Amino acid sequence: MIQGVVVRPSQPRVAVIGIGNPYRHDDGIGPAAVATIETLHLPGVSVTVMDGEATSLLDAFTGVDLAVLVDAVRCESATPGRIHRGPAVGRATGGNTHGLGVTDAIRLAEALDRIPRRLVLFGVEVQNTDAGLGLSERVAAAIPELCRLILAELGG
Repeated sequence: MIQGVVVRPSQPRVAVIGIGNPYRHDDGIGPAAVATIETLHLPGVSVTVMDGEATSLLDAFTGVDLAVLVDAVRCESATPGRIHRGPAVGRATGGNTHGLGVTDAIRLAEALDRIPRRLVLFGVEVQNTDAGLGLSERVAAAIPELCRLILAELGG
């Protein structure tokens, strides 16, 4: 997996996209989770890591039946490691950790009629997005459950 490069098997039916920056502690939850999914080598599934920039995200999920996005979210009264699922994850929980990006990509995809048939967002509440490597203990502990939920969305 290469940052910002989408590797597409012939006609993938699913895109799993980890959004975030692993050099900002818990903001790396998206890349960490999809790295686990990538090890499964699921047929028809493209896996990528992105920084959340809107047009790159749009390209990554254009033409797929299902796009699953995984991102860090900030909450006013955060419970680090809590997982949220839904189409309005960023708005419902106080926003992702990027200034612009996921919500903008979704709006743009809708306007351009390039939205996947299904789009699922998983947001994980974060504790620390300061510069540095490694997830906080509670956020890292959410990875197995997060991957289980992603696999359930994929039908496996």
